[in-house]
Amino acid sequence: MNTTKEMYIRQMGIDEKVYDYSQTLLENLKERFAKIDETAEYNQMKVVAAMQKNHVAEMHLNGTTGYGYNDDGRDTLEQVYADVFHTEAALVRPQIMCGTHALNIALSANLRPGDELLSPVGKPYDTMDEIIGIRPSKGSLAEYGVTYSQVDLLPDGDFDYEGIKNAINERTKLVTIQRSKGYASRPTLSVARIRELIAFIKNIRPDIICMVDNCYGEFVERIEPSEVGADMIVGSLIKNPGGGLAPCGGYIAGTKECVEQAAYRLSSPGLGKEVGATLGVNQSFYQGLFLAPTVVAGALKGAIFAANAYEKLGYKVIPDSTESRHDIIQAVELNTPEALIAFCQGIQAAAPVDSFVSPEPWAMPGYDSDVIMAAGAFVQGSSIELSADGPLRPPYTAFFQGGLTWYHAKYGIMMSMQKLYEAGILSF
Repeated sequence: MNTTKEMYIRQMGIDEKVYDYSQTLLENLKERFAKIDETAEYNQMKVVAAMQKNHVAEMHLNGTTGYGYNDDGRDTLEQVYADVFHTEAALVRPQIMCGTHALNIALSANLRPGDELLSPVGKPYDTMDEIIGIRPSKGSLAEYGVTYSQVDLLPDGDFDYEGIKNAINERTKLVTIQRSKGYASRPTLSVARIRELIAFIKNIRPDIICMVDNCYGEFVERIEPSEVGADMIVGSLIKNPGGGLAPCGGYIAGTKECVEQAAYRLSSPGLGKEVGATLGVNQSFYQGLFLAPTVVAGALKGAIFAANAYEKLGYKVIPDSTESRHDIIQAVELNTPEALIAFCQGIQAAAPVDSFVSPEPWAMPGYDSDVIMAAGAFVQGSSIELSADGPLRPPYTAFFQGGLTWYHAKYGIMMSMQKLYEAGILSF
């Protein structure tokens, strides 16, 4: 066994038909992959420049315990994030448990009873329902007297500018803009479109806080929403910016006032950013950020490969095989629960960890329908690693993302097709 093809067929469980089909697609993707590499190189230099500017030193890689007072590694990392994202300040902490937690902190910190939260891009991701109070939950914004308004996108995916203008009132305090599609079928928002939306809102009311849920979008483009008017951008370190090395954590970057409010909400009034031990994770946070641009590039290549593979097999894919990319997520409408389950089982079978496990749908907290998730990851739930998930509801869409290397992302997609082929759902 000394060829790549033999390795895939004899040892990795890929049928020759699946392998040959995959290889025919890759010849036409070289130019797009080269452009992704150019963006990754630009973003790599951006990260290195921020680290050099802030004189990152070996001592900064050490952690603290207890209160975490005078944690220079933590404070320097937050300044690095602020410089990378071109913001006044940043909060980057292992105490932020996930992206949903980061969003809750940002919203709860900057909204007060009587304020209104507006989503001008339709319904946010499912886990936001209970934060907002769309679904009643203990501690929701609704319980604290914060109201919610929503303007759906137009049928063609454009912003409903007239509807947004009518929805903004004297109580509108904060606008939340979800960059990625979540479990919706709408397009992911480019930074250019986010710029247009924020400019429109600020033209009506300059004092409105514009927050962007930046999850899955970091380093996909050369600029971030914080460079086009967003007052806050929020994300998870076990997605793009953690580079697959961060074991936990999240970030909030933006204006000094918004970040300071978030710090007091995360810790306590009177404490703010001054406390919070890093417990040995500083090195992973720094090194993960350093690797993030190239890791994201590999994930993007995997997403484009998936779109081309499944579109040519007759499935609806979002984005389609030719569209520009603004996050790392690829949606594939599989039409039946059996196909969705087989797809996710293929992703799981391609994992380096728990490849022998067969994922099944379950009632996952924060979701209103059963969800199947596949992730054999080094960090539990890390969606910058090869993973896929989807709600068990029509049109039975699989949301594929991640891959710490392009080669692993490629193998994951091949294995997903393999499982569908073995189930008699696909033919080549």
